[in-house]
Amino acid sequence: MSTRDLSDTPEHPTVISTERVFDGAIWDVVRERFDYNGDVLRRDYVDHPGASAVVALDPDNNVLLLRQYRHPVRSRNWELPAGLLDVVGEDPAEAARRELAEEAGYAASDMVHLVTLNVTPGGSNEVIHIFLATGLRQVDHDFVATGEEADLEVAFWPLSDAVDAAMAGRIRNQISVTGLLAAHVHQQS
Repeated sequence: MSTRDLSDTPEHPTVISTERVFDGAIWDVVRERFDYNGDVLRRDYVDHPGASAVVALDPDNNVLLLRQYRHPVRSRNWELPAGLLDVVGEDPAEAARRELAEEAGYAASDMVHLVTLNVTPGGSNEVIHIFLATGLRQVDHDFVATGEEADLEVAFWPLSDAVDAAMAGRIRNQISVTGLLAAHVHQQS
């Protein structure tokens, strides 16, 4: 076994300037100039609030998936319940619980952190926190779905079928693929 550290390492180069070049409804685009090893570089990137997602499993090892229209890819995708970290001061685990209730109508008695990932670190600061939820029960909620969420399809699928679909490219949402594979690995350990 290697003694080297296989971990991403934070760095803090000197930021010379920051300019918000696009203000969006969910995310913005930021342009920064910074000193990196004596070179002044410019990068434009998506400034994103981050999100949480949930791999929700029932006692029979079926995973709760949502089918939702995603306009940029012109497709109805099977996805994990997920949502933005858009409530000030909300913990990622609490955001995951909120999204599970709002989007799917479920609560979980147990929630375990599976993985945190930088979605596209070359072009965005978006961080996703993925949790494994068990002990599911249906709950009422006040969330009123509109737009693309108004016709969400909620279904339970065997986790093994969902993992197979992800590996075959039939489920392509990055967060869902990562969460499904992480849950599968978690169960193997």
